[in-house]
Amino acid sequence: MSTDNLEAIEYVLRSAHERDVKFVRLWFTDILGTVKGFAITIDELEHVLHRGATFDGSAIDAFARQSEADMVAVPDPSTWQVLPWRPSENAVARLFCDIQTPQGEPADLDTRHVLRRNMRRASDMGFTYYVGPEIEYFYLNDPDESNPSVNPLGHGGYFDQTSADSGADLRRDTVIAVEEMGIPVQHSHHEVSEGQHEIDLRHTNALTMADSVITFKVAAKEVATANGVRATFMPRPSEKMHGSGMHSHLSLFNGESNAFYDEDDPRRLSPIAKKFLAGLLRHGPEITAVTNQWVNSYKRLVPGYEAPVYSAWTDSAWGDLVRIPAIRPGREDSVRIEYRAPDSACNPYLAFSVMLAAGLEGIEKDYDPPELISGSLDSLSPKELEALGVQKLPGNLSEAVTLAEDSDVVRNALGERVHESFLRNKRIEWQEYERTVTDYEVNRYLRAL
Repeated sequence: MSTDNLEAIEYVLRSAHERDVKFVRLWFTDILGTVKGFAITIDELEHVLHRGATFDGSAIDAFARQSEADMVAVPDPSTWQVLPWRPSENAVARLFCDIQTPQGEPADLDTRHVLRRNMRRASDMGFTYYVGPEIEYFYLNDPDESNPSVNPLGHGGYFDQTSADSGADLRRDTVIAVEEMGIPVQHSHHEVSEGQHEIDLRHTNALTMADSVITFKVAAKEVATANGVRATFMPRPSEKMHGSGMHSHLSLFNGESNAFYDEDDPRRLSPIAKKFLAGLLRHGPEITAVTNQWVNSYKRLVPGYEAPVYSAWTDSAWGDLVRIPAIRPGREDSVRIEYRAPDSACNPYLAFSVMLAAGLEGIEKDYDPPELISGSLDSLSPKELEALGVQKLPGNLSEAVTLAEDSDVVRNALGERVHESFLRNKRIEWQEYERTVTDYEVNRYLRAL
């Protein structure tokens, strides 16, 4: 064990004593990004920090569980934080865990390991991978857990700062909670639809950010529940609402230098940035099953609601897959690519992995980006779109799974085992959806047919 790791463990043990911690939650995610874990008492903490804790690893397979398999949850001491929404007396803390086999090898299905492996690929090319997400979600008046309903909390609109924004206090409390846990927040505001909010996290390396996204979602739900409401990251809870995305601002750095910046380019984009952008555009449809992993995700990716439908890029319009944000003078280090497809219900470890893999593919294979397109694409025919080199994103989960299944980029990014298990989960979900009789069908056909 390295000296740095031993020092981190000593810090955790000292902090646990000083903060009166009695229970520690060991967190990891299943393959779909759902938080899993178990709790240990403070008396077990030192042993587990050094040796890990055994558990049934089949839980990582989500709905595609097949048989029990012993795995070891190994805490990452750098992720130690006390949970601010729990009482300060007999406090509760959490640690993210890496999942290993009993032989001490990284587990194939550990999505944290998947992201770490993709970041190593970038590092071997000389890059550090940074992500800054805009996380959108809803607060709903939904006290009946057994019968969920879509009843937005408040009547605020985009950037409203009035008393109509009933979720402002909840949003503030959530920001306070995550900042107490060392997660810096850049902006927060009300979004377009009633009850919809956005919190933007300050960019950092992708692994730390994926942990932060998971933590933020837990914090938002805990704060909401404590106040008798529901926080949901469902991509589109109602056809009357805009969807909730997770626009992700991506950048690569060489040491302290932004590899995406070129002062001589009109848009300040370096050749590296343009090739990365080209990779995202070419492989965007293939990675959509991962960045938009639920049946409901495709109710958001429709025209007219500021969500991408086409794999195209722009420096201004809001409906394209890739956007280049404007850069203020003196802020050259902030040149970045905004990838607009992901929703906030995705598994961030896998989503950040496939976005990076698509971009690196463009760099390694020397892709040229298509021309920036002005105006709306909705009026163009399929032939006109093809002539422009524009692909349409998949229209439903089944189409997305088919593209991901045949994609070497997705398979290599996820690894064979995760690729197979993730898509098996998605096929199960699609089959269940196909068999389900929806309220739409009942309302439209029951009396008429």
